[in-house]
Amino acid sequence: MSTLFAPTELRPVISLLASRSLIRLITEIDGNGAIPPRRLTGIFPDVSRHRLRRTTEAARARGLVRITPGTGLELTETGMELADLYDASARWARHHAYPTPSCDFTSRIRHCLRLLESSLGTELSDGPGHPHTGLLPTAEAEEDLARPRALLSRWLTAHPQITGSPAEPAA
Repeated sequence: MSTLFAPTELRPVISLLASRSLIRLITEIDGNGAIPPRRLTGIFPDVSRHRLRRTTEAARARGLVRITPGTGLELTETGMELADLYDASARWARHHAYPTPSCDFTSRIRHCLRLLESSLGTELSDGPGHPHTGLLPTAEAEEDLARPRALLSRWLTAHPQITGSPAEPAA
């Protein structure tokens, strides 16, 4: 994919997509189905109500989730595509032990998204490699990164409403 995104539009979007609470919300619904009303705090007991509310509002505002009467909070088509991107990113990171051999699911996705951010046209002020660890993937890993990179690029291009919104939540 040759589509490059401006750093001013991409960085806030990657920050949103890489938020732990959004990753957990999207992958929870993707893996277990709609979340019934008033069950969010029971499913995510370690996340504050305020954070859950902000995450849910941000996801709804960007068309990632919707509330369906009788069912609860469910993914939209856009949200399902994001779940596929998260899955591909986590698989890539796990296969290549990136950023470390022992890492949790959300951290793998977050690190992979930050790496993808640099390859989609942004210049990282931290120099080459991952912005937080400085790690560079191997040549084989870089080649395998093409699938998650293409998924992210297609997803961003297909959903311009994501890049036009302010980034939330940060955690």
